[in-house]
Amino acid sequence: MTVKTSVKDTLENVWNKFTQPEHVVNWNFASDDWHCPKAENLLEAGKNFTYTMASKDGEMSFDFVGTYEEVIPMKQFIYHISDGRKVTVKFHKLDDNIIVTENFFPENIHSLELQRDGWQAILENFKKYAEQ
Repeated sequence: MTVKTSVKDTLENVWNKFTQPEHVVNWNFASDDWHCPKAENLLEAGKNFTYTMASKDGEMSFDFVGTYEEVIPMKQFIYHISDGRKVTVKFHKLDDNIIVTENFFPENIHSLELQRDGWQAILENFKKYAEQ
């Protein structure tokens, strides 16, 4: 599946806001009743990231964990989620915008539409955060 957004900012700022933990906690959630209270990221091949996703009411929480397979700074990175699914994130400059594209393998629990909408919502939160 593929989701994408266009961010009006520099490539360096978009890359940093997408990958640095102090920024990830500000946008990495699909709806306003969730948040990302903790983020850790070692952006190197063979290293891991862990993003805690939690409902604001405290009812639910889980860690989104992945291991980087490849990191090409300011261009793309590939990682595997802890359940083995592969995700590729690409950054492409187009005029005054940076196009962020995420390709991911869906899981078998939730509908494809729900997964696409959730990943797209998180990406739109990123856009909103990055452009402020």
